[in-house]
Amino acid sequence: MSKEDSQDTKAKDTRFEWHLIDASTQPLGRAATGVAELLLGKHRPDFAPHLVAPVRVVVVNTDKVKVTGNKLEQKMYRHYTGHPGGLKERSLSRQLQLDSREVFEQAVSGMLPKNSLRAHRLQNLLLYKGTEHPHQAQIK
Repeated sequence: MSKEDSQDTKAKDTRFEWHLIDASTQPLGRAATGVAELLLGKHRPDFAPHLVAPVRVVVVNTDKVKVTGNKLEQKMYRHYTGHPGGLKERSLSRQLQLDSREVFEQAVSGMLPKNSLRAHRLQNLLLYKGTEHPHQAQIK
């Protein structure tokens, strides 16, 4: 076995695999789980857990995402500003009005492994509110 055969797959040697997901066809959690699995790259024969898979996922219709139950009123998005009393809260319905892409990104982010590769994997996630996106040429 030569030295080249034993080396890992390099990013420059691979082409990106493109996927198109419509967020309006499934509930938020189901769609986010499918996207997270694609971003991890476990469906690829050259999967390596220490590498970011060359997979780009385009998600359209994030503004038409569905949720079940009373999540629109009960699910809260919280962040802390760093100041005393600086806990900010938004309901899911309010967050969807402001930016539905942020809701989908946080759902996918929570389903990826919590390590240094999560930010790199999320860069391969492209989110759009409507059906229009500039990646039609890449998606076959």
